[in-house]
Order: sequence, then C-alpha cells, then structure tokens
Amino acid sequence: MNASSAAKKVSEKWVSYWPKSEQPRERLMSEGAERLTDAELLAIFLRVGVKGMSVVDLSRKLLSDFKGLRGLFKASDDDLRQIKGMGTAKIATLRAIGALSERWLQEKAQQGNFIECSKDALDLLAHKFRDLQQEIFSVIFLDTKHRVLAVEELFRGTINTASVFPREVVKRALDLGAAAIVAVHNHPSGNPEPSAEDRRVTEDLKKACQLMEIALLDHIVVGSDGHFSFADKRMM
Repeated sequence: MNASSAAKKVSEKWVSYWPKSEQPRERLMSEGAERLTDAELLAIFLRVGVKGMSVVDLSRKLLSDFKGLRGLFKASDDDLRQIKGMGTAKIATLRAIGALSERWLQEKAQQGNFIECSKDALDLLAHKFRDLQQEIFSVIFLDTKHRVLAVEELFRGTINTASVFPREVVKRALDLGAAAIVAVHNHPSGNPEPSAEDRRVTEDLKKACQLMEIALLDHIVVGSDGHFSFADKRMM
C-alpha cells in the first residue's frame, strides 16, 4: 500500500467514527460554509486527527489553546508542535491557509476599490500589521479617484525621521503616477498612540508630498487591537 492509499484509509477510518453532524466536508457541500464552525472548516484542511481524537476535536483544541484563529496563525512552529498530532505537514497547511487568506484580502481590496476613509485602509492592511513583532512602514498609492494603484512596504525597523525617507516615498509615488497616498505603520507594543517621532514623520512626509502636488490623505498607526488615524483626529 502506497503512502497516499494509507493516508486515505486513515482518513476514512476517522470519518467513519464521526456522527453525521460532524462530517465537515460533507456538510460544507450540502449546507454551505456559513453553517460550519471555525473548527469544522479547519478540520477540512487538517484532514485527519490523531489516535483517540478526531480531526474536528483536534481543530477545537487548537482554537481553544491558541484563543481563536488569530492566535493559531500567529503561533510559532515550536508552540504548534507541542500539540499532539501537529507535525510538519499540518503546520505547513496552517501557514499556507494564513498566507492565502492575506493575499486574497489584499487582492480583493486592490481590485478597483476606493480608499475613502481610514476604515478602508485598515480593511486592506490591518490583518497583516496587527501582530508583527517589527515595525513596518507601508504606503497605499492611489490615483486621482482614490482607487488603489499599489500597496508597498517601503521601510522596516524603528520608524523615525532617520529611517523613513520622505523623498523615497514621493519618488515611488511619481513612478506609479499616484495622485495621493496613505501611510500605514504598526506598533509592535500594541499601543497605537503615535509617538513624537510618528508626528514628525507625518509632518515631514506631508511637506515632501505638497512639493510634488501629491496628497497625503492619512497616516495610520496600527496596534494589536486598535488604530490611530491622523486624518480622523484632524491632525493632517
């Protein structure tokens, strides 16, 4: 018996022990994804459980131990390996799910979408920024109608006037033919309240943009559970 056949046999063995209400793949096809719990959807990707635990129960344990999907996708490989049954294949599957989710959200937001307020910008980038352990400065480049042209990471590290070069931001905006931009960076501490350096960077970037007739619409600071928008606070 080859590896594929063996895996299928194990999978079928576990499915046979589930009550019909806990057969997520079948329920997905018959009832739709909206009727499934997070654990049941996750089980479809993980495929098989471990001895004494169905894949649905394994999914429930993962979500419970890591406090939901956000904590699960943020968990390190070492932390995941502490859970019985979580080997390289399942960890790789989780990483792939997380990466595809981020790419889908960004692609969806960029397909002709408009940035009209801080919420629109957050919908585009918050999922990527809120749990990072390093500061990242990104820019959303917009056309004259505030449609998204591109979203690019420009700087990493502590955000200050020495590490963020307004001229580089403006140069990239000109390269893309952008008429407006929104700056976004994160605070790994979790507190989105802007620092004195954040305020200086915002002012320097605003002046550089004005020289080239590019509008700086907002500078958003993202924390773990909140954000600060300079535009919303009328500080632009």
